[in-house]
Amino acid sequence: MITEANVTGHLPADPDTALELLRRVVATVERVQREEDVGGFVALFRPDAIWTTGGGKRLFGRDAIAEFTATVLPGTSAHGSATYEIEHVLFVRPDVAAVKVRQRYYSPDGDPTSEGSPMYVLSEEDGRWLLTANQNTPVSDGS
Repeated sequence: MITEANVTGHLPADPDTALELLRRVVATVERVQREEDVGGFVALFRPDAIWTTGGGKRLFGRDAIAEFTATVLPGTSAHGSATYEIEHVLFVRPDVAAVKVRQRYYSPDGDPTSEGSPMYVLSEEDGRWLLTANQNTPVSDGS
């Protein structure tokens, strides 16, 4: 859970609103992944975004992210689900935030199976926070 202690950097004029909007983006990532909504996922990215998958595949631009996501997202819910929780936010600038996320994977029966530690760098574009430079990193030792 985000507290004042784990929000640092160059805070925006209204940090509470910015944090709420960042929470909504992360909650939307969780929802569209669960619903296997390729279009909803891709809409969260800037057109020139960078995405590195948990397997290390480097994707440059929304089109490449869309193409990859369309091949891997459909059918994933049969293997289980994941939750996403913001652990830390660093405002690089008031309109750029590095968001560290704790990702927990569960089997179809609801048993925990593994964790991920994504880093999302989001930028505020016309009042909307968009995924800009992102790395999805698996956690190998459970920490």
